[in-house]
Amino acid sequence: MMEFIFGIAEFLLQAVILLGVFLLAVAGVLALTQRKRGTGEEGSVEARSLNERFDLHEESVRAVADDPAELKARSKEQRKDKKAERKASKLAIKAGETPADAKSRVFVLDFDGDMQASQVEQLREEISAVLTLASSSDEVLLRLESGGGVVHGYGLAASQLLRIKDAGVKLTISVDKVAASGGYMMACVANEILVAPFAILGSIGVVAQLPNFHKLLKKNDIDFEMHTAGEYKRTLTVFGENTDKAREKFQADLDDVHGLFKSFVSTHRPSLDIDAVSTGEYWFGQQTLENNLADRLCTSDSFLMERRLSHDLIEVRYRNKKGWQERLGMAAETVVERGVRRFIKTGQDQQFL
Repeated sequence: MMEFIFGIAEFLLQAVILLGVFLLAVAGVLALTQRKRGTGEEGSVEARSLNERFDLHEESVRAVADDPAELKARSKEQRKDKKAERKASKLAIKAGETPADAKSRVFVLDFDGDMQASQVEQLREEISAVLTLASSSDEVLLRLESGGGVVHGYGLAASQLLRIKDAGVKLTISVDKVAASGGYMMACVANEILVAPFAILGSIGVVAQLPNFHKLLKKNDIDFEMHTAGEYKRTLTVFGENTDKAREKFQADLDDVHGLFKSFVSTHRPSLDIDAVSTGEYWFGQQTLENNLADRLCTSDSFLMERRLSHDLIEVRYRNKKGWQERLGMAAETVVERGVRRFIKTGQDQQFL
């Protein structure tokens, strides 16, 4: 009897799991369809004060660490100072003058790049929003993380960053983890590049690869036809027979892109020995300073703490509006991705620094 009950329970559990997988798959398909079709709804730019965030953190720690009497006196003094500052600002504005306590601003953006540089759409909107009110006394900090990707995507991302410099606003780029290949194409645009001690920079090179199944198709007597107009409309193919002439043309195209990449980096980082650093290699923290790939060892957190008292720190984000299908689909993607990572991890030896 108990075996029968356990069997029923096991069957129901499997049914629930299969249903869940099915629903996640359907949600994923709906999300992809929704992305391609577009929701028809515009996103919006959001901004928040990082000064207030840091102040809240400080107050939370002080509430535990400081003497209660000192904490109370300090809070009273701060309220008094802020009231006086607000009053002085109102009088200055009323008189058509700039408030004496007016600070320069640091606008903080983030770019977490994937292979397609898909976040360039959000970056475009964020930069447009910032440039509507930024002046030459302000600064933009971009917290950049990317291992590179497609040429046209990262070329557009770098061009978006050039808009900041063209507007006369200082651009600082901070690399806490990695800015390689296309990521470095973006970083080199900055007036100043900050790099964490173990961050990776460089990989100024171009790579392309594809499998070829021609021999497998030929072995199984499967024909493959491809018709083109134009001698070099298609060079290397996945299913056709690749020729030496096609390989030479493909390599020439890669060399041309590499030359454009090197020229772009040289234009924006003239102090670089471009031939020495354009080998496709990458370097860590201190090594990037020695090769002039970066300007200063500093994390983005340290930079913001440096500017905290002298500047207004404003974090700017562009948020896309997502329907429930896309949100569910993204959740499904996350679950699948985590499962795959766990599976791969179990078959790998662990390495530690």
